Amino acid sequence: MRESQRIATRIGTILGPMSQRLTSGQRFGYAFGSFGTGGFATVPGLVLLFYLTDILGVAAAVASLVVFLPKAWDVIIAPVVGSMSDKTMVRTGSRAKWLLIGGLILAPMFALTFAAPGGLEGNAAALWVGVFFLFAITGFATFQVTYLAMPAEITDDYGERTRITAIRIVFLTLSILLFGAGAPILVKAFGSGRSGYAGMGVVVAVLLLIATVVCWLILRRVRSYTQGASEPTMQERVAAVRENRWFLLLMLTFVAQALATGAMLAAVPYLATYILGGGELQQTLLFACLVAPAIIVMPLWAMVSKRAGKQRGFLMASAVFLIATVGLFFSRSLPDAAVYGLVGLVGVAYAGMQMFPLAMLPDAVAADAAQHGHQRAGVFTGVWAAAETVSLALGPAIVGLILAVTGFISSEGGQTVTQPNSALTGIVLSFSLFPALMMLLSLPTLLKYDLTEQQLDELRGAHDSAATS
Repeated sequence: MRESQRIATRIGTILGPMSQRLTSGQRFGYAFGSFGTGGFATVPGLVLLFYLTDILGVAAAVASLVVFLPKAWDVIIAPVVGSMSDKTMVRTGSRAKWLLIGGLILAPMFALTFAAPGGLEGNAAALWVGVFFLFAITGFATFQVTYLAMPAEITDDYGERTRITAIRIVFLTLSILLFGAGAPILVKAFGSGRSGYAGMGVVVAVLLLIATVVCWLILRRVRSYTQGASEPTMQERVAAVRENRWFLLLMLTFVAQALATGAMLAAVPYLATYILGGGELQQTLLFACLVAPAIIVMPLWAMVSKRAGKQRGFLMASAVFLIATVGLFFSRSLPDAAVYGLVGLVGVAYAGMQMFPLAMLPDAVAADAAQHGHQRAGVFTGVWAAAETVSLALGPAIVGLILAVTGFISSEGGQTVTQPNSALTGIVLSFSLFPALMMLLSLPTLLKYDLTEQQLDELRGAHDSAATS
């Protein structure tokens, strides 16, 4: 009897659980991790460039490199982390420990990023921020790569994966709103200037630590269903992208639009300070106008998707964004209420710009599987994540370059200096015409995207017929 039990246990260990369902607590635990990923994705993009130029006195051109290069490092470190977590997965049946490792690195490094000592300014301060931001990016990549790989491994139930993804999106949206609106408030609460940003950094770091540790505590005992595939090589990634026309078109569209939104996010503090003549409160209001509509109008875009189709809905959202950003070019002569209204319109478009590409990506992946007879979802999602990371980092970097070219005067200690007219124009351009230009560049590839539900069904049907013949 004991021997049969041992054999049964061994078989179960090899095969893993079938149709594994997660508890409500486990679903919550996974989704709670997005509270951390959303926070880290939002706060540096919103305030880091401004912290460098207006608090630490770093030249705009140098600041642009500081915000971009560590993010570019993510593209290099992510495959390395993926390979290490894959090995842990094969050896132990779980990669969850990397969630904890990532969180323990991320939190203190994030706090130190915004804790430059009082005696540092200019290039020395830039070096401090760059080094610790690089370490923070490494910690985030360690958590993020592991986190994104887990849904396909902790359950084989399609409906279960849908449920945990839906809960995750709710946490992610709330996180972006709370961290984005809350970061400027925290800066003000801690006295603005260096102390304000240092205090904000500590609070955000603690929240990031809580999110990552809670996620690890709950998921560490969830046994993985499958051991997954190995990390694809660079050659495999390039070949997959070349062979999938729809994915390439969608990715190029998304990259251009991510550049647009990344630039707008980075320009928010400058618009609030130098155009609207305010501070942290105006930053919070602008960000709330940019993000809050996404929560309200998401069901509207879902209805548009059902009636008009995903590609047409995506085009509609892009058109709304283009119109609103062109209107924002006149921010210096418009009433503040009109500026906030146009930013709110951008937020309406932003909701669709987030929803539609993420809804279209699985279609492009499914079409590839139908055409080539095997699944390469991991390859495509990995490329997509890398492209998103670089483009969202490049947006703020370009804002820094625009400010440098237009004569922006950096300052130390949060002192608001009188900017030349050219610099004010540069701020407005960063928030309006540059995003509009990126949107225009995204439209040709979006218009060429012609994968429909009917065409996808036909591809699947052809694949099934070939498989059975």
